[in-house]
Amino acid sequence: MSEYTNAPQVPFAIAIHGGAGTISKAQLTAPLRQAYKDTLTLAINRGSAILAKGGDSVVAVQAAITVLENSPLFNAGIGSVYTYDGGHELDAAVMDGRTMKAGAVAGVRHIANPIDLAFAVMQHSDHVMLVGDGAEEFALTQGFTLVPNGYFSTPARNQQLLDAKERLNNAAVALQMAGIEAHNMDDKFGTVGAVALDKQGNLAAGTSTGGMTAKRFGRIGDSAVIGAGTYAENGVCAVSATGHGEFFIRYHVAGDICAKVKYQHKSVIEAAQEVVMQRLAAHGGAGGVIAIDSLGNIATPFNTQGMFRATQRSDEPAKVLIWEEE
Repeated sequence: MSEYTNAPQVPFAIAIHGGAGTISKAQLTAPLRQAYKDTLTLAINRGSAILAKGGDSVVAVQAAITVLENSPLFNAGIGSVYTYDGGHELDAAVMDGRTMKAGAVAGVRHIANPIDLAFAVMQHSDHVMLVGDGAEEFALTQGFTLVPNGYFSTPARNQQLLDAKERLNNAAVALQMAGIEAHNMDDKFGTVGAVALDKQGNLAAGTSTGGMTAKRFGRIGDSAVIGAGTYAENGVCAVSATGHGEFFIRYHVAGDICAKVKYQHKSVIEAAQEVVMQRLAAHGGAGGVIAIDSLGNIATPFNTQGMFRATQRSDEPAKVLIWEEE
């Protein structure tokens, strides 16, 4: 459930995830498994290189997530899942534990790297969350170049949409996006995220997603919601979540984990374990989190079959994992 338990303090640390869900060892071929691990390795190396040079945790988080957004393997950026109507609507958020500033975008359709726009919202606006056309109008003022919505399309995600629509139609909920019960975890996994501790002791978290396959009516999940899918506070912890977003919003998952650390004085490992494996699981909430504290302790609990993830503390070798035991 954790990569490091009661480990000594380190100068810097980072963890990333590429989504939790029904990740079958039998169905994930060896070449595809290696492709996932190679991309996770590239992403964590990109972030840790920034931290090793004394760079800011927010910059490291942004850099790591950008690598994952640029890979069609994950449900973020290129490779994002389809909405019910056959388009793509993306969400992202970032939070700086030093300043408690945060930026988020939701329902954007023409931003190649939504995490970059979330960062711009945090750095260059008075707001926390911008949505849809307004977010993209702001992006133009910040020098972003819009991309066609088809930029995010891949054949694999199109097949997922067809499969999801068949299930939804068979369940007689095709006209109800609230028909979440008809969606399985294959529709929800793939969200990406990162958390980091830099040499100055600053914590940061970021998350990016294409949302849920066949989502309708402008549905927004937890990734862009500060305190639900993304949260960071210096001296406490930083969290990025992945899974069934509605549950992560209802149970304020990221914020709840940090509150247990801050007010109940629990370790980040114990706090993350309680929220994911007990509170969420007891109510049917499927998914996982990556969490890091001010000492660089890292927790990666998930209550699904697997979670794509990688962790690294200081100059130690990175750990890249998919299942609980490998």
